[in-house]
Amino acid sequence: MREFLDLGAMLLLAAGAVAALRLLHRLTAVHAQPLLAAPLLSGNVPDEHALSRFHARWYALTLLFLAFDVEMLFMYPWAVVVADMGAAAVVEMFVFLGLLMCGVLYAWREGALRWA
Repeated sequence: MREFLDLGAMLLLAAGAVAALRLLHRLTAVHAQPLLAAPLLSGNVPDEHALSRFHARWYALTLLFLAFDVEMLFMYPWAVVVADMGAAAVVEMFVFLGLLMCGVLYAWREGALRWA
């Protein structure tokens, strides 16, 4: 019987804590004011919803952009240590850039860079 009494006391304590936190939130919450201007598009009303779908050709272009973005992430630290590493670091970077160029040639061949 004692176990049930302890369990009931813990449940009552938990429910009281939740109720106290909800009441504290209601008393201290800042109520949002409606926006007077849209936060994007320089305050203009958007033509479409923010979660609208994009054409499939944009995904290939986005992946190409990310590849070159990641390239820059690797080239900045490489530029700092290339003098200490020597010719091996230069060869490794040209191999890396060659692999990226293969990706660009593939995207070009598949038509990801065509706009029409």
